Amino acid sequence: MAAAGMVVALLCWFVVPFAVPLPHGLLAESPQSPVLLDRHGERIVHLALADSSRASRVGFGEIPVDLIASTVAAEDKRFFSHGGVDFLATMRAAADGVRYRRVISGASTITQQLVKISSPPAGRRPLTKVREALLARRLEMTWSKQDILAAYLNRLDYGNLRIGAAEASRFYFQKPLADLSLAECALLAGLPQAPSRLNPVRHPERALARRAVVLERLAKLDGQDPQRVALAAAEPLGLRPLREDQPAPWLAGHFAARAPGTYRSTLDLAIQRDVEAIVAEEVAKLHHANLRHAAVVVIDNASGGILALVSSADWQDGRGGQINGAFVPRSPGSALKPFTYLLALERDRTPASIIADIPTPFRTEQGLELPGNYDRHYRGPVTLRTALACSLNVPALRELNELGGPAPLHSLLGRLGLTTLGDDPRPHGLGLTLGNAPVRLVELTNAYATLARGGSHWPAYLFPQEPAAGAVSLFSAESAYLVAHILADMAARAPAFQPGGPLDLPFACAVKTGTSSDYRDNWCVGFTGGFTVGVWAGNFENQPMKGISGTDGAGPIFNRTMMRVHQGLEAAWLERPPGLVEVWVDARTGKLLANQSSSGGNPHARLELVPLVKLPVSAAAADLDESGRALLDESYAEWFKGSHNRRRNELALRADNAGARVALRVISPEEGATFLLDPEIPSGSDKLRPVTNLPGTARWYSETLKIDPAYPEPIIHLVPGTHTLTVTDPRDGSRREVTFHVKSL
Repeated sequence: MAAAGMVVALLCWFVVPFAVPLPHGLLAESPQSPVLLDRHGERIVHLALADSSRASRVGFGEIPVDLIASTVAAEDKRFFSHGGVDFLATMRAAADGVRYRRVISGASTITQQLVKISSPPAGRRPLTKVREALLARRLEMTWSKQDILAAYLNRLDYGNLRIGAAEASRFYFQKPLADLSLAECALLAGLPQAPSRLNPVRHPERALARRAVVLERLAKLDGQDPQRVALAAAEPLGLRPLREDQPAPWLAGHFAARAPGTYRSTLDLAIQRDVEAIVAEEVAKLHHANLRHAAVVVIDNASGGILALVSSADWQDGRGGQINGAFVPRSPGSALKPFTYLLALERDRTPASIIADIPTPFRTEQGLELPGNYDRHYRGPVTLRTALACSLNVPALRELNELGGPAPLHSLLGRLGLTTLGDDPRPHGLGLTLGNAPVRLVELTNAYATLARGGSHWPAYLFPQEPAAGAVSLFSAESAYLVAHILADMAARAPAFQPGGPLDLPFACAVKTGTSSDYRDNWCVGFTGGFTVGVWAGNFENQPMKGISGTDGAGPIFNRTMMRVHQGLEAAWLERPPGLVEVWVDARTGKLLANQSSSGGNPHARLELVPLVKLPVSAAAADLDESGRALLDESYAEWFKGSHNRRRNELALRADNAGARVALRVISPEEGATFLLDPEIPSGSDKLRPVTNLPGTARWYSETLKIDPAYPEPIIHLVPGTHTLTVTDPRDGSRREVTFHVKSL
């Protein structure tokens, strides 16, 4: 009988445990939060698991001896001597239960607890306890004590949604496990008993009391130094709870994978931290001007990887701080102008080409518009270099108009990766070059990086494991270099941008600002040979700033960021394509000057960079009057006679019928147009001023409408009906007719 009992006992102890399947949680790896690293392998952030917890896994060799000893003392003092079930502890617990008629203490070993926390939740039933005991025994026969301890410590809940001793150490003390003191190990060992009740962040006194119990038990174990344990008991609670203000707090939202492991991003953590500080400091300086938010993107030109991305000035700002300004579409202002001039350079233009900066009406879907420059002045004939460097509005509109309207620019911007412009360029009209369509900072910055790469385009990216699309050449290296050369020309932009400001750096840097209407958006985007930096500044709720331009708002952030990314590096510039040459031109006419060595003493001579295949025409004596002033055609007549002309000492109008003649064009009324008369509109709504490209030149006649003479164009009194205007060019007597309709509402 005794022998049979012995056989049964042995079967239960050595054989039956193998009949119970191990829980999936034990067969799988312990929880491990994905970890995002920077490009150098520096840790940026631990991502949360599906249950919002964070976990870290370590091997047994990384667990300090003090933590093992403290955990054994707190949970299972005979761990190294029992075979999975502690019969002494079980009998003690049973006796206490009978004596006090309730559960006084547990008897589960560390191995049994490991089985429990690795299994689906189950009630406190006898069969559950039997299953846990059998599985604990099976583990003890198949796993080493070291494996059991490592699995246990990697799965324990230490409170505050932290799983595993390594994650607990990182959260509570901001230390790796190897750096924990004995007192800190004892504190952690005591928490799993009741993580919420013993939470040291909220209940430090309870946590300290539990630590004292753990240390008291530890002192009773063999091999412990009583004096060292006593010193640990006297050590103050040195918590350093991890604050969730890690760098790049937006990054987790742009990371799709949630599988355990480490994932390398393209960010440079040191640059990211410094640029975040720069943004916070510069935005704080302009708080009085109602500037609260800003975003920055830094791209490595060679790879397209994003080195730094700042989403907002303060992630904790309740007024939109967690909006990612790098991805929110905003109006870019003049930051799109370089791409209009790029298209012009791709055709027949050069930086020396002359563009008229004069009052110019443009027909739009909403009617006629007469745009002006930022400073409300017109400069007359200017070179393309001056027009772009000084960010003049009217020349940009004229160039886009000459290119055929907004469609070519819309197409180019789409190929450059700007995804927010819509499919139809017509609603934007010529205003597209002035930034009337919203763009994303990250996309616009990468478009500028394409300029820095000489026209080679591929998407910017954050994670190297996401394969970038193959490079596509969107425009010539010559045109890209000329745009960059202009944007880096401090002398060319000096008339519009004060020298020594944030746009001027101690190395060659192409830079362009943008300011949307009512000062709602500031932009500053630019590049060197190595890096491209884009900055947006404004308010996410779309409140206007107080007179802050792109130079004043985004400019200082751009300057400091560009200086930071070149810290310790020699700033590289773009390699000049072989097809470009330097020539002397007259800045008033854009024509080639004969004396190449000294510019012939001409004060208006400028050394210009142009394609060898598109050399300007040579200057001639007929270009100047007797006093050396450059002669203008009649298209400049109104500007020349007006108050905007500050260049009478260097420019003059040609005499009648002299030089090339500009053909007269009627801009309004358009052939077939319909005008509606609304009696509720105040007086004057029934009057029309025609518009031509040569104000004050045309002669107007109609058999059905009254026309009052006025300068520069007459006043036409509208009445219902279909009417024909006869337009005569007095210079050559040519005539044309325009028919339009007038209706009453």
